[in-house]
Amino acid sequence: MNNFIKNANWRYATKKFDATKKVSNEDLEILKEAVRLSASSYGLQPYKVIFVENPEVRAKLQPVAWGQSQIVEASHLLVFANITDFGDAQIDAHINNIAVTRGLPSASLKGYGDFMKSKITTLPIENRNVWTAKQTYIALTNLLNAAAELGIDVTPMEGFEPEKFNEILGLEKLGLNASLVATIGYRHSEDDTQNYAKVRKSNEELFINL
Repeated sequence: MNNFIKNANWRYATKKFDATKKVSNEDLEILKEAVRLSASSYGLQPYKVIFVENPEVRAKLQPVAWGQSQIVEASHLLVFANITDFGDAQIDAHINNIAVTRGLPSASLKGYGDFMKSKITTLPIENRNVWTAKQTYIALTNLLNAAAELGIDVTPMEGFEPEKFNEILGLEKLGLNASLVATIGYRHSEDDTQNYAKVRKSNEELFINL
């Protein structure tokens, strides 16, 4: 069986982490690189990823994350935060990054920059915020797959109060909004859900050939 498929079958949304086990700094760097290399619309990466390690902060976050134990028991807590009011300044920064990385004059990329602005900054702010939030899900997928390759468990979470996360972490003043949460670490031997058969739709139910 292909290793990717083996990993996909191995991983699950861990319900109970072993709080005594920590992800090594070496593996953390690999996970960060996997997230950094994730695909995103136009390559803009309209988000930040916050690593919350402070146990006191995590204790404050737990009640506004439906009391889920993973928030405090996992090795690390990651908050994917989309950039709010994404606009010209961020696009200009991306164009400059392309120019520097590829050794191109910024002027040669003006047309591309203007095209992105015509498609993005003309949208109402609510639509732009929905779009940037959706991008975080793509980055999360890279985290899930890279972690499974390393034998690290991940629990992606939508069960939390974004406004409270924003308040506790001071995200609004940074122009950010908590979109997704993920806890990473190692499954506890007492987590019975690791032994459950994976439930997914059959190929016939899921795929349509036209």
